[in-house]
Amino acid sequence: MKTMNITRIIIIPLYASITMLAASCGGEEAVQEKTLRPVVYQEVGYEGNLRQRTFSGTAQTDKVINLSFRNTGIITRFDISLGQTVRKGELLAELDNVSARLAYEQTLARLRSAESQMKTAKLSYDRIRSLYEKGSASLSDFENAKNGHQTAVSSFESEQRSVQIQQDQINYGYIYAPEDGVIASVQAEIDENVNPGQTVAVLNAGDKMTIRLGLPESLINSVRMNMKSDVDFPAIQGSVFEGEVTEISPAIDANTTTYPVTITLLNPTEEVRSGMAANVTFDFSQGTGTHLIVPAKAVGEDSDGRFVFVVDEGATATVKKQHITIGELNSEGFQVLSGLQAGQKIAVAGLQTLLDGQEVKLQN
Repeated sequence: MKTMNITRIIIIPLYASITMLAASCGGEEAVQEKTLRPVVYQEVGYEGNLRQRTFSGTAQTDKVINLSFRNTGIITRFDISLGQTVRKGELLAELDNVSARLAYEQTLARLRSAESQMKTAKLSYDRIRSLYEKGSASLSDFENAKNGHQTAVSSFESEQRSVQIQQDQINYGYIYAPEDGVIASVQAEIDENVNPGQTVAVLNAGDKMTIRLGLPESLINSVRMNMKSDVDFPAIQGSVFEGEVTEISPAIDANTTTYPVTITLLNPTEEVRSGMAANVTFDFSQGTGTHLIVPAKAVGEDSDGRFVFVVDEGATATVKKQHITIGELNSEGFQVLSGLQAGQKIAVAGLQTLLDGQEVKLQN
């Protein structure tokens, strides 16, 4: 019996020790598996600080010229190709100019006839004047000869102007490069019959690159001349360019219901090409207001009123429920009348799952 009692005394502590060890190990595993809830936060700022807006636009050179003939005809010469570099004064295209040349020849014939009539009238006038001075011709004969000469001179001068006009009509059948630049579009080809003013090609000229975009009515008054902006291009990864507002339309574009605005790049590179899609980011925070502002989604409500979760960045980040007094709601969020200070960090997502004093993991 004594031996059995001794055996029981030894077994019981050993089992208890094993149980405590297992419990201890289980506790360590629980600590290791503890996870913190991620929280997206934002600094509290004054009204206007959150107004960064990005708009889409299209790049193009500061001077875009539509090339066209000023006469009608069939294209007989067309030295224009896409991407071609041209120099000012270079002959690019030519029409057959059949009608203009025919009209020019007819005008030349009338000019020669008018010149002959003018010379004849001049001889007649000189002869009658000589006779009139000698008393051998009447005053009416002299006046008729004088008027005839003046009419012939006027007719000759008129035909001279007509010849110049018809010469211009022939010249309108040629296209010369008006500026140095690059051909961005070709819209015609040789042997094609074209009309006056019909675009046959587009020339990108000028040494500046611009971005054309449209701004809504709610923001157009926040934009001013020489305002800076950041410009990036999806086709050019990793590069951000500085832009400056150089044109603001005073009238809305009926097609897009936006106000056209032009941004000029201050540091363009050869990688920026006309026609590229661009993202233009404006910072409207220069005109900050006097009220603190918090996003509407960051504000909760309980029986004591409106609140936010303020982030305390101590040894371990925690969130603390902070009741606030709010004002008006605008496009940026709620105005804060009391309860917060500028620079404090607040949670802006997942308020329903947060608890006062909860440890969290911060995410931007």
